[in-house]
Amino acid sequence: MARIVFMVAGALLALFVLFSFIIPALFALLKFALIIGVIALVVFVAVTVVGKNSSR
Repeated sequence: MARIVFMVAGALLALFVLFSFIIPALFALLKFALIIGVIALVVFVAVTVVGKNSSR
């Protein structure tokens, strides 16, 4: 009986950790990567435009 109770408690604790820490951390990492990608795209476009204008 105690084994079943501890198994259920462990499963609930695992779900709590998953939804409280792991999923928000993944979304924060994804948001950070997206921001870095947008900044890199803006820099790339700026360098390309300046390079094309300077050569002519």
